[in-house]
Amino acid sequence: MSRNHIPRLRPRVLTIALLACMAAGAAHAQSNTAGSIFGSAGEPGTTIVIRNADTGLTRQITADANGRYSASSLPTGRYTVTVQRDGQVLATREDVQVTIGGGQEVSFATTGGASSAGATDLDRVVVTGVSSASYIDVSSTDTRTVFTADQLEMLPVGRSIESVTLLAPGVVEADSRYPNTASFGGSAASENAFYINGYAVTNPLTNMGSSTLPFDAISQMQVITGGYGAEFGRATGGVVNIVTKRGGNEWEFGGQITYRPDSLRAESRNIYYPHNGTPNDGLIYQKRTEHSLDSWSYGAYAGGPLIRDRLFVYVSGEIEQQDQTSVLGRPGGATNGYREYRYDIPRWMAKVDWNITDNHILELTAVSDITKNAVDYYPYEYVPDSNETVQGDTKTGGYYYKDGGELFIGRYTGYITDDLTLTALYGKQDQDHVADPFGYDPSVVYVSDSRPIANPVQRGTYAQLDFQDAFDETEGGRLDVEWRVGGHALRLGYDRQDSTSRAGEVTSGPGYRWIYNRCAADVNTIPGGGGAVCPGGNGDYVSQYKYANGGTFSVEQAAYYLEDRWQVNDNWLLTLGVRNESFKNFNADGIIYAEQDDQWAPRLGLSWDVFGDSTFKVFANAGRYHLAMPNNVALRGAAASLYTNEYFAFTDIDPVTGEPLGLTPLGDGPYSSNREYGQAPHPDSVTAKDLKSHYQDEFVIGFEKQLTESINVGGRFVHRDLKAAIDDMCDYRPAYNWAIAQGMSEEMADQLGNELANCRLFNPGEGNTFMLDDGSGQLVEVALTADELGFPKLKRKYQGLDLFLERPFDGTWYGRLDYTLSRNYGNAEGQLKSDIGQEDVSQTQDWDHPELMDHADGYLPNDRRHYLKAYGFYQLTPEWRFSAAATFHSGRPKNCMGYYPQTPENEDFNTNWAYGGPYYFYCNGEPTPRGSQGRLSWTNKVDLGVAYAPAFADNALVFSVDVFNVFDEQVAQNRIEYGENGGPGGPYAHAGRVVSYSAPRSVRFAVRYDF
Repeated sequence: MSRNHIPRLRPRVLTIALLACMAAGAAHAQSNTAGSIFGSAGEPGTTIVIRNADTGLTRQITADANGRYSASSLPTGRYTVTVQRDGQVLATREDVQVTIGGGQEVSFATTGGASSAGATDLDRVVVTGVSSASYIDVSSTDTRTVFTADQLEMLPVGRSIESVTLLAPGVVEADSRYPNTASFGGSAASENAFYINGYAVTNPLTNMGSSTLPFDAISQMQVITGGYGAEFGRATGGVVNIVTKRGGNEWEFGGQITYRPDSLRAESRNIYYPHNGTPNDGLIYQKRTEHSLDSWSYGAYAGGPLIRDRLFVYVSGEIEQQDQTSVLGRPGGATNGYREYRYDIPRWMAKVDWNITDNHILELTAVSDITKNAVDYYPYEYVPDSNETVQGDTKTGGYYYKDGGELFIGRYTGYITDDLTLTALYGKQDQDHVADPFGYDPSVVYVSDSRPIANPVQRGTYAQLDFQDAFDETEGGRLDVEWRVGGHALRLGYDRQDSTSRAGEVTSGPGYRWIYNRCAADVNTIPGGGGAVCPGGNGDYVSQYKYANGGTFSVEQAAYYLEDRWQVNDNWLLTLGVRNESFKNFNADGIIYAEQDDQWAPRLGLSWDVFGDSTFKVFANAGRYHLAMPNNVALRGAAASLYTNEYFAFTDIDPVTGEPLGLTPLGDGPYSSNREYGQAPHPDSVTAKDLKSHYQDEFVIGFEKQLTESINVGGRFVHRDLKAAIDDMCDYRPAYNWAIAQGMSEEMADQLGNELANCRLFNPGEGNTFMLDDGSGQLVEVALTADELGFPKLKRKYQGLDLFLERPFDGTWYGRLDYTLSRNYGNAEGQLKSDIGQEDVSQTQDWDHPELMDHADGYLPNDRRHYLKAYGFYQLTPEWRFSAAATFHSGRPKNCMGYYPQTPENEDFNTNWAYGGPYYFYCNGEPTPRGSQGRLSWTNKVDLGVAYAPAFADNALVFSVDVFNVFDEQVAQNRIEYGENGGPGGPYAHAGRVVSYSAPRSVRFAVRYDF
């Protein structure tokens, strides 16, 4: 029925009719687990009855003096809204969908002039199934996309949080070396926040990715890409909210089986060596045609009432099984080059909802998310100067991994009065991480070879070993109060989350391993070797590498906020909010090493309902967002760490063990470019004093417009500016020069210089004050200006224009088209460094010393200039449905990174401070600014699906087939950015080599039955 269809009533009678998108209702607050219904009841004092169609939860609201009403913190789902006077039903709106954080306007209007007394003579007006196809939520000032369970079932999309997230505008896939992650609006992959039923489930160790749950347990998934209110924090990228399914008054059962056969999967594209004038020119580097993947998943669910209208239960479980094979790149591995994986991924979710009364709701959620993986190693080697390979059939080693655990959440909602709502939440999560090597022999020394030779040395199976007792734990809660006063919805809240992680690794075998390498011609000292000299001859040398680092660390995050959503008049909504964040990071001894208090984050939002009928909205918002450092920062920055290389010439290589023979030292002993010799830093010296947190300012302006009765269009412009970041700097010179300027001795200056070279956390691009050990355990305050530190000002900016066209589902078809034109530029990505796939959050090599930032300003790794996304489905008949999803985006910027120029003025730096690798924006001794080497190719991907629900099974049995990457376009996602080896101009076999390609074509079969 058309939303404008109003039954004709008798004349001279007060007519009440539903107008689905009419004058704005009273201000109401948002939530990350619930939604709201609001609008005009026509006259003051009218009673509005809001009833959940599935659970019977009922709220009765009395319209205020202006005839408006608002019901907030409603569980997501379907509702019936009825307006009554003196117990008589005047009008009804059915099938009102409440989504996460969304407001549904349901307004009733009076026509004619009869008095309220005449209302007793009214006929009942019922409007059911009113289409909300062109509904625009004028109550929101943020930018969000909500996916419902029905949409996720109908679209050809991967069954994962990450796959769905990538459908949202402004979201791009992160570097493949950060698996299953995404970048929102130019941010790093570690800058997002994830929630399940209101509790944060972001990875506490690295902040990359999150826990998950059975895919069929998702009721709604909200992806916020900007402008979120004061309730949210701890994210400078995006926010993903998931609300799980719940039981209702009718028992429901169902199950699903999916299968992705390797036999219908296209061959993965091989990776080749570029033509760089090295021995392996043009040969296969990684024979990815050997890769295979078979995947099955089995799932079932049940839900229903334990006590009708009061107590409900819902349980869902799935297990995914994968058989996978892969091979290492050349030279392969005499012991571990071919790998067979067996994944068992059991997940379950259980939820109990107790409507104690209609005014008091209790929700209990339990989620288990565990991944078990057994990997077996076999020999696999590439024949020199050939693309042939030799595979052994004797198992030589492997690992058993088990990652994950359980999550428990309790949530209470109390509707104290019509205008006062209280919500409280508590959650706890425990995850274990087991990495058990098969057949590990601690007497075997691991040997590897970085020389550009045809037959490099490779011995051993396990280079590094993870801690066997690693784990992650989180515990937290929040309390929110909402009070509606006239046109104001006031919210006050407090939330806290504590996380603890144990992690670390040590070098295998006797605690060291050997790495062969070669000096480039005409290079006298080993780059980054602390003055170690090249051996002459062919330049071959070997280093004894030692690394050990780890502990148990924790982070405490707390915040309080105040927000006023002020309905200025029928057309204007103003959101004024402020959030105060505090972060505390603890080292392995439980001592604070970094703390940020009283971080004020203002939030301002504006929504203009232009015509007053919810058909045209103009909105804007501005805000500041803070982000804490995750636990792994302490792992590298605040824990005892051993990270050394000792360099030797050698006369021969043991043919059995691969260890060097006839050693001659080339330096003065073990050397650590970051001064990591096994000592733990003083907790007060780990960071600069008064360290600011990572924070970003954002400004958004946009519109949404009902173009026709069934089509909406819209657009937004977003500007993001990273104002402060945290990273580490490892430069000896500023502290040394400061001490000399203060008249200190050469010995003391050297001590302070070495302390700063141990890598201290700081705010890049501005002045910082460090507390450094003077050698006696006493700390010296060393205040350094931005000029004395020598770094450029931090810069990361994102500017994006998002345009969309959407045709909401009308019973026949649904479609959405998004186009984003954006640019992401500056001199730092943020917490990560995708250029080289570095995973050390807030401790990238970018800011270790100023020379690394030469020519670093340019287009950043997450820059995708053009991005087009389209998805939808068509219900041809009750039995047949067709679906499609397509993405087209321009390529990532390319770099050439090499050695710092070997000029006389750089001799001291190159001899004493430079890293021994191609980490600078120079190639062949010439500047190569960031992003100046062109771009990777466009990535184009089309997914298609078809589903058949036979009538003989009442359309409850569904057979479906989805084909992903139909045209099998496997495009380079990233490449090796290093352009040289061994010194400026030295040939590097991997320069420009592809790291990974997009996934090949695959097919998914599914059978689903819902009772």
